[in-house]
Amino acid sequence: MRAACVAASAHSVTIGAHVSYLDREGFGRRDLGLAPNAVRDQVAAQLAGLAEVAAACGIGVRYVKAHGALYHRIVDDSAHAAALVQAMHEHDPALRLLTVPGEAARLAVEAGIGVVTEGFADRAYRSDGRLVGRAEPGAVITDPAAVAGRAVSLAIDGVVRTVDGAPVAVGARSICVHGDTPGATAITRAVRTALRDAGVCIAPFA
Repeated sequence: MRAACVAASAHSVTIGAHVSYLDREGFGRRDLGLAPNAVRDQVAAQLAGLAEVAAACGIGVRYVKAHGALYHRIVDDSAHAAALVQAMHEHDPALRLLTVPGEAARLAVEAGIGVVTEGFADRAYRSDGRLVGRAEPGAVITDPAAVAGRAVSLAIDGVVRTVDGAPVAVGARSICVHGDTPGATAITRAVRTALRDAGVCIAPFA
């Protein structure tokens, strides 16, 4: 975290907390079936930990994005969504929530927390606007040109092609490229170049 905060400070990059269930073995991608109060406490602890490191580097935490199983659960589970929102509000009501439409977004708005809608350039979408599960073939897109093209479509048209080839509206203000996607650095560079070539202004949302 310290290395990331130092680099972010040097390059004027906004810092956000990527919170998850405490599941290092499963990289946060397993649903642990936790009680909502445990989710609140885990999120609060992760937020506080990053905030302390960021402050020591002269910057602040500006937004929160859930990770893995927690990210997907708070779309439909109002109890876990409320736990996340409560932890955010208690830490700093000025934080923004980076997420997709669903329970967490709704509850955040009710709590006065700003919501930024996210789109995924390196993940396949279903026709209902949800992501294809990682266990399914083609769920993760690794070709830099393909990901860059999807990023431009998300930014300019607000849509992305599903696995069936049809467009689905996303309305994203932020575009995600997963850091553990194979070739993530090359993919991100291709995305940045494509967005700038298309006239898209790349700037912090928080």
